[in-house]
Amino acid sequence: MTDDRNRRARPAGATPAPRTAGTAPWIAMYHSVADPADDPYRITVSPQRLDAQLAWLRRRGLRGVSMRRLLDAARRGRARGLVGLTFDDGYRDFLDHAVPLLHRYHCTATVFVLPGRLGGDNAWDPLGPRKPLLDADGIRRAAAHGMEIASHGHTHIDLTAADDHALHQEVAGSRAALTDLTGQDVHGFCYPYGKADPRVLAAVRAAGYGYACAIAPGELTGPLALPRMHIGQRDTAWRLRLKQATGGPRGRTPRPEALTSAPAAVTA
Repeated sequence: MTDDRNRRARPAGATPAPRTAGTAPWIAMYHSVADPADDPYRITVSPQRLDAQLAWLRRRGLRGVSMRRLLDAARRGRARGLVGLTFDDGYRDFLDHAVPLLHRYHCTATVFVLPGRLGGDNAWDPLGPRKPLLDADGIRRAAAHGMEIASHGHTHIDLTAADDHALHQEVAGSRAALTDLTGQDVHGFCYPYGKADPRVLAAVRAAGYGYACAIAPGELTGPLALPRMHIGQRDTAWRLRLKQATGGPRGRTPRPEALTSAPAAVTA
């Protein structure tokens, strides 16, 4: 009887979510959604590739959601079949290309933005092409489309090398700025370059964030240093399936307790 109900609940044409990853949701890390031809960092996916990746999730009986929704579901024991979708840096192409595709597949996502670079570009990337970032209106529009707005710091610096004043501005200051900009509580943080240490985690905790995302934080892994899976242009269906099963080369599936031990449940 249970199997019959599960089969009826899946989207048409979907296959069951794999048992290997069913007990702990995984978190996908995206950046820009645009033409990936001129990108030495391999962090850009084309709209066509993102479309195919979201379709793959649907066929597997999975649905992409924001980190707030994922963490709330995990605390209630209802995260099976959910995947966290995160987009770092807050590129303007998130609105142009990612949001329409997310809506097509009934997904939401978290976009980590930089209130100190509103309407600017990715000046921190010396080799890649300049990519415009969301301005204040773009961030509000992303929120209006149902996406979670979270902080990626104020200006995208290496927080482990920042002095105490700069660290406070990047962590607590960015949260205050985004709260003023959106009129909503800002619950999440993402470490620029994925770099964190105990001092930086302490600053994130003191600033009142409920969770923070990293890349592969090792022994720091927990609600304030959640590991994520890098997803790029080369990730076709078979590579996605391999990454989901093994944790992939950059990041891994977080342990269930890393999600469920995060403080204070949220629902937005």
